[in-house]
Amino acid sequence: MILVKQGEKMPIVLSIGGSCINPDGNPDVKFIRDISKLIKESNEKFGILVGGGSVARVYAKAARELGASEFDADEIAIMSTRQNAMLLLQAMKDFAYPVVFEDFKGARKAFFSSRVVIMGGTIPGITTDTDAVLLAEAIGAKKLINISNVSGIYNDDPKKNPNAKKFEKMSYEELASLGAASDKRMAGTNFVFDMLACKLLSRSKIEAHFVSKDIREIENAIKGKKHNGTVVI
Repeated sequence: MILVKQGEKMPIVLSIGGSCINPDGNPDVKFIRDISKLIKESNEKFGILVGGGSVARVYAKAARELGASEFDADEIAIMSTRQNAMLLLQAMKDFAYPVVFEDFKGARKAFFSSRVVIMGGTIPGITTDTDAVLLAEAIGAKKLINISNVSGIYNDDPKKNPNAKKFEKMSYEELASLGAASDKRMAGTNFVFDMLACKLLSRSKIEAHFVSKDIREIENAIKGKKHNGTVVI
């Protein structure tokens, strides 16, 4: 089901890393305002999925230390994603649907009447990477923009290896191969892109752009212009 009227542009999904919204427990109000302004001034329709970031990782780690199962650690991390999504919604409340959705059917239904819908995480065991791709499938988006504190996809962690190589373009298969090396399927862990999300991108041929939180880079990706991140097709 494609939720666009004749003559309208295809919707875009923004997957916003939680550490962009709330780095180290200190919300980045400027970034939230800037990306909200960019979305408000755009004529595109957006589905937005917000991650948990470092706050989710801290809570998941503490939960495990207290004896929580991986299911419960996931549940706690998901709460962080929704809290971050609520922050973003406050800056968009005059033009986005006024609910942070917890399910795809609800978000898709709201997309019929609103230009912007926002989600946090959904269920334990499913990362926000996968949630973002599922949201894209639900609303018929063929472009997904992954926004994080890293400027693209590298063959190694650029924060630890200054010689890490950034990819300008990758295939779905190459992304899946790189993701397989780091996806431990544990709440709060940090990796390139989770394996299930890679498979879903491929099955629906969704063009994925990996960019930093630099507003100019995000704007270029939205408008289909060249950016300094990575494109997966």
